[in-house]
Amino acid sequence: MYRFLFSAALFASTLTLAADSQDGPKDSAVLIIRHAENPDSGRGLSPSGQQRAEAYKHYFKKFTLDSKRLRPDVIFAAKDSKQSQRPRLTVEPFAKAAKLQIDTRFSSNQSAELAADLRATEQGKRILISWRHGNIPDLLRTLGANPETLLPHGKWPDPVYDWVILLRYDRDGRLIPTNTKRINEHLMPGDSE
Repeated sequence: MYRFLFSAALFASTLTLAADSQDGPKDSAVLIIRHAENPDSGRGLSPSGQQRAEAYKHYFKKFTLDSKRLRPDVIFAAKDSKQSQRPRLTVEPFAKAAKLQIDTRFSSNQSAELAADLRATEQGKRILISWRHGNIPDLLRTLGANPETLLPHGKWPDPVYDWVILLRYDRDGRLIPTNTKRINEHLMPGDSE
């Protein structure tokens, strides 16, 4: 009897490991950005943050990489908090221009829940995520990427607003390392080279 229970438990744990081995949504591209610039006070964007959000309207509408169009067709933003609406406000101009809804069900400390939702429901899509920079390393990990290879010392630096992290997944939902990179946006004066 005990052998049967042990075998059943081992089989169940093997199935769980196999199910969890999928990194991200199958046959998809995920674009992760930090919200636009902070104001001196308040929950919104600074004037330069508003300019960046407006610039994203055209940037993501025409987003291509290696001559392949990667215009997002799904948008997620970290849920508004008492301190900040910036993730949503950053992608709002693009969402309106592209006639897309912004999914704000997940707070920035719910990276695992967002990753599970993407794996379950967003296969074959080009997904844009606007997140809070301190939580982006955790989001990368939950999507199968190593923050150390994409961000300096595995962290998104406080003063940097002009990067896009691209994660590409194959038909099995496995991260494609050669198609995973950090991109400099070159949207605004002063953006990094």
